[in-house]
Amino acid sequence: MRRRILLLEDDITLNETIVEYLQESNFDVLSFYDGEDAYEKIYEEKFDLLLLDVNVPSLNGFELLKNLRIDNINTPVIFITSLNSMDSFEKGFNLGCDDYIRKPFELKELLIRIESILKRGYFHNKDTKVNIIDNIYFDASSNLLFKDDEQVKLNNKETKLLKLFLQNKEQMLSHEIIYENVWDYGEESSDDSLRTYIKNLRKILGKERIISVKKLGYRFTTE
Repeated sequence: MRRRILLLEDDITLNETIVEYLQESNFDVLSFYDGEDAYEKIYEEKFDLLLLDVNVPSLNGFELLKNLRIDNINTPVIFITSLNSMDSFEKGFNLGCDDYIRKPFELKELLIRIESILKRGYFHNKDTKVNIIDNIYFDASSNLLFKDDEQVKLNNKETKLLKLFLQNKEQMLSHEIIYENVWDYGEESSDDSLRTYIKNLRKILGKERIISVKKLGYRFTTE
């Protein structure tokens, strides 16, 4: 599954350069030069991450993010901007961005920041409790799972896997995507270990919550 990124950058050359590089890095990228156009598209479609320049026509990046967070759109955001004052840096994070990269930057650095955010997974909801079913919830601030208000012990891989499922409800996640997000860089992934983690989560959440898609991956559902 290729992750989807929205890029808002009004410098035509830089816009095209970033799009080409990220597409070669296995991302689907939809790019815009105007803040209002990008804002409308975010409401129409789902993206895994937003790359936002600040000084763009119609609606600047700061105002765009402010509106998104007010409306509880919690997609991770990286600001890419030539603004280099501490005030701008502070404002970006206060508005709810996940990272802030100053121009000029190396494309490889941008890629590393994107992959780091997508791998860790971010929840921006003011209420950090993510309800799974009536008596089970995940606390995103502490990375703890609770059932009947009692903590359920998960190991590190099981926690990462559960977070990945919660952020991609009703979507089929391939084995490759799971390995990329649950196993750390340099670790050797294991089919047997993954099946064990899935089995353990099913015992807690119910077998019907994690659906096997034969030879492809898994899909998490709360229906």
